[in-house]
Amino acid sequence: MPEFFTEAAGNSLPAVSYLKPNGLNDGHPASSQLAAFEDYTLNVVNAVKANPKLWRDTAIVVTMDEGGGYYDSGYIQPVSFLGDGTRIPTIVISPFAKRGFVDHTYYDHVSVVKFIERNWGLPPLSTRSLDRLPNPVAGKANPYVPTNGPAVGDLLNLFDFTQAEGD
Repeated sequence: MPEFFTEAAGNSLPAVSYLKPNGLNDGHPASSQLAAFEDYTLNVVNAVKANPKLWRDTAIVVTMDEGGGYYDSGYIQPVSFLGDGTRIPTIVISPFAKRGFVDHTYYDHVSVVKFIERNWGLPPLSTRSLDRLPNPVAGKANPYVPTNGPAVGDLLNLFDFTQAEGD
């Protein structure tokens, strides 16, 4: 993880970085505290924002690993034979994130992969991977339940790319 901070300061991060905090900072109730995860996240965000050139093109997606015990009892979509997990909190931090916006689109951890694929015009990983599923269409009766399931969103609804840089 120290490499991330060095590369962020030196403007040498790759196009995509995945960061996973260690057990003491991961926010799981059995091994950590949520405040430790929040502090870890704040340090990452501050490192990126300290480099204006890096910040202007960055999206930081913060999500929990399997909910970490922090989730709700909303709809769980049967995306495959094995099903899907419980809904988990996800926050996007970016100059292009919609401010104050709460989205009801059905997302999954694979939504991060779908976002990367859409952003760089890449095909799905395979014909069997969940990133090949269509984006969900929300039902009128219940916006949490896609009418075209199984379906997984690509996170693009969380962004407004028309915003001026640095707004």
